[in-house]
Amino acid sequence: MSKAAQTKAFIIEKTAPIFNKKGFAGTSLSDMTEATGLTKGSIYGNFSNKDEVALAVFDHNMNKVNQIIQAEMSKHSTAKEQLLALVHIYNNSPDFLFPDGGCPMLNTAIEADDTHPQLRLKAANAIITWKNKLTSLLEKGIKNQEFKAIPDPEQIALTLIATIEGGVMISKLTGKLNHLRLIMKSVERQIRSLE
Repeated sequence: MSKAAQTKAFIIEKTAPIFNKKGFAGTSLSDMTEATGLTKGSIYGNFSNKDEVALAVFDHNMNKVNQIIQAEMSKHSTAKEQLLALVHIYNNSPDFLFPDGGCPMLNTAIEADDTHPQLRLKAANAIITWKNKLTSLLEKGIKNQEFKAIPDPEQIALTLIATIEGGVMISKLTGKLNHLRLIMKSVERQIRSLE
């Protein structure tokens, strides 16, 4: 990795928690210089502007989330077990190294839906990617006769995502992890009802 690439990676790593907690609008250049120990010129010598940093940080944070989910799902061979791995992950979220500040997709979607088209698009693409993965997993489960015939796997996938993300939002807002666990019981029931 070149020195420039290392510096960019360093900036992304150090500013990722700040953007995820404070959002795009709330993260200042002084936050970025303080977190990295670099000057404004060093940061903007590697990124053309704050937008470019924020977009790279979103990808970084989403990669962390996706790696956690993929690692847990890959421990299982059936579609049902892989879906239930989501329940395990979110029930035990403090045990996993999620990005500081919570779910970057949820945080970004809430902040950027009307204010930052590029970040909104990143969050929307993350949702669509997740929906497509879950839809494929449901279709695999139907094909392997783990699940009954589901008329609309895409609708189930979207409902699972909405329920999980809603649970994350409620838990973060109230500061009560138990709220997320209660909601994840509904996700587990929904998955088991497909059998």
